[in-house]
Amino acid sequence: MTSDWSDREFPSTICLFDVDGTLTPARGIVTDSMKTTLAKLRKKCVVGFVGGSDFVKQKEQLGDNAVDMFDFCFSENGLTAFRKGQKLPSNNFLNFLGEERYAKLVNFCLRYIADLELPQKRGTFIEFRQGMINVSPIGRNCSREERDRYEQFDLEHKIREKFVIALKKEFPDFGLKFSIGGQISFDVFPEGWDKTYCLRHLEGEGFSTIHFFGDKAFEGGNDWEIYNHEATIGHSVKNPLETEALLKDLFHL
Repeated sequence: MTSDWSDREFPSTICLFDVDGTLTPARGIVTDSMKTTLAKLRKKCVVGFVGGSDFVKQKEQLGDNAVDMFDFCFSENGLTAFRKGQKLPSNNFLNFLGEERYAKLVNFCLRYIADLELPQKRGTFIEFRQGMINVSPIGRNCSREERDRYEQFDLEHKIREKFVIALKKEFPDFGLKFSIGGQISFDVFPEGWDKTYCLRHLEGEGFSTIHFFGDKAFEGGNDWEIYNHEATIGHSVKNPLETEALLKDLFHL
């Protein structure tokens, strides 16, 4: 199927990007400079993004024309996926876990959050997504300033890290993985449904080189599994500016 990409200089190469902190600032909007860099890159190779957020949130950051800017769009780690603007088959977290186990998981999280002593608590502590739940001790409704303050508090007191340890101890037989990402939350999803899930959509495409760029490429971070996967060449970046600089160096943009 490499003929689909014959207009690229390197049709058997794809670059995959995390969104938050890699293509955009945390929960921020993609810059015009990054858009220009990606457009130049797309002449060189195939380009896609993969993130844990749903497609609505990703479009808030990347723009309503995200499906036109990228060849592959992978929301919720690829459980919702687009190839050349066409939707691919999807999967569902609730079907995997079942209502009874899902209720036990959610109840435990809410009780745990209720007992946390934090500087602020807001709303939307658990967000149900197609392929996972996203758990936020402060609540996803916090402001940008509160988000930044919580991130520092979390780094100091390891709130999310301790939360994940408690969940692993409580639900050892649920077949779940936990991934800390962004500033205020962590994801809970079935084993194998991390960002490597999106790679199954690339099977049969003829890609011999898969580059992945992410800012949470450390053990426990939500880029680690795909960054460290045998099928990818992983690149760890600290922010979008570093992503742009690395692309310009690698592809002579």
